[in-house]
This record gives sequence, C-alpha cells and structure tokens, in this order.
Amino acid sequence: MSPLYWIIAASLAGGVLSVVAAAAFTYSLRPHWVHHLVSYAIGALLGAAFLEVLPHALTRTGDPQRTAGLVLAGILIFFVLEKLVLWRHCHEDRCEGHEHAPLHDAHGHAGADDGRSGALIMIGDTFHNFVDGVLIAAAFMESVPLGLVTATAMIAHEIPQEVGDFVILLHSGYSRARALLFNLLSSLATLVGGVLAYLALPLVDGAVPVLLALACSSMIYVAVADLIPGLHRRPQLGATVGQVALIGLGVLSVPGVHRLVDSLGPLP
Repeated sequence: MSPLYWIIAASLAGGVLSVVAAAAFTYSLRPHWVHHLVSYAIGALLGAAFLEVLPHALTRTGDPQRTAGLVLAGILIFFVLEKLVLWRHCHEDRCEGHEHAPLHDAHGHAGADDGRSGALIMIGDTFHNFVDGVLIAAAFMESVPLGLVTATAMIAHEIPQEVGDFVILLHSGYSRARALLFNLLSSLATLVGGVLAYLALPLVDGAVPVLLALACSSMIYVAVADLIPGLHRRPQLGATVGQVALIGLGVLSVPGVHRLVDSLGPLP
C-alpha cells in the first residue's frame, strides 16, 4: 500500500475517532475522563517526539545543530501562531481566551456570544488539523512505522482537544448536532493537509526532514506549553500519581506501537 493510502486512512481515522470520542465524552458528562486522556496524550506526544520523530529527523539531515535549530524555531513559530489565535488547544471549560464565554447565563442556559468564540475555535482547529495532516504525511513519506507512531500520538492529543472545542461550541450557543457537524468538517482539514503535502513534498527537495523537525517541535510545544499546565490545577497527591502513571503509559505506548508494527512484518 502506497504512503498516500496510509495518509488518507490515518487522516480519516484520526479525524473521525477524535470527533466521535469528543461527542461521546461530552454526552456522557464524565469530565474526569478528559483529565486522564490529557495525561496519556502528554506521554504519547513526548514519546513520539523524542523517541521516534527527532531521531528520524537527525538521521535525515545528518546535522544535529541544524535539526536542533529547526525544532527551536518550530516551537517559537507555534508560540506566535497561538498568540495570533490561529493555534487553539483548550482542554478546559474555562481558559485564557475563553473567559468571555460563560458556562451558563442567569437562567441556567448555556452561554452564547453570537458564535464569535465558536467561530474562532473552528478557524484555529481547522488550521491546526491542516498542519497535523502535513506532518502526518511527512512522517509516512519517511517510513510507514514512523507514520503510524506519529498518527497515534496526534490522535491521542486530538481527542481531549476536540472535547474542549466541542464544549466551547456548546457554550457559544451551538446545538449538539451542529457542534458535531462543524467538528467533523474541521477534521477533514487533516485529510486535505495530508494529501496536499503528499503531492507537494516530492517537488521540494529537503522538505521532509524540515517537516519532521517541525512535527517534533509541534508535539513538544503542545505537551509542554498547553497540556502540562492544566495538570497543575490538580496538585493532590493521588491525582499527581495518576498523572505520572498515565504519562508514563503514553511514553511506553510509542515503542509499543513500533514493536507491534515491526511484528507484522513488511507492510504493504
């Protein structure tokens, strides 16, 4: 099976799984599940970044200093994008930038802000999904095992992100059906980004190593700058032990996925 088929399958699976899971968690109203997913996602992202993507980027460039510079530049780029409200990862009902979207009004109804907050969420989420598709494509074009590990890590952090986005849309006055539809449409940007990257990357010499470095910086930035601070809001000993255990499980799942792929033999 060509890398294009893997890219399409991973993009569609990631988008559909994350949105459906987000809707299911929101309907079930079990917020503690989201905290557990965030902890696991942190481990999966950091494990994929340091154990898989970064080593491949270093191997492809053969220049550790250049690769490290690209990773650093990527972290700064994602910081600027988030400041511009183009990169939005919010996993809490209330967070900086969303304070203007109240959970309930004086009558107990979900707060609405004329859809402005929801529109910003969709713009940021669509851009983010597009970039994820590009990074997944770059990983699959390097190797199928790396692509599968990268896609797994991306999906792991997409689920809690989609939960947060789904909740924000509801608080912005969207119906559940409309919020689900918008999230599904936004998730298609992953497929668009993946396919366009597959078509364009062969035309740009040296693009894959650069994108692998940016994928690494993306994973590190999301885990460290966005997800980890949320865990500090639950400093109790029991919560901390659970967080560390789930982060460790996320890290261990990366070589686990790699070994599983290797055990299947040469992939088509």
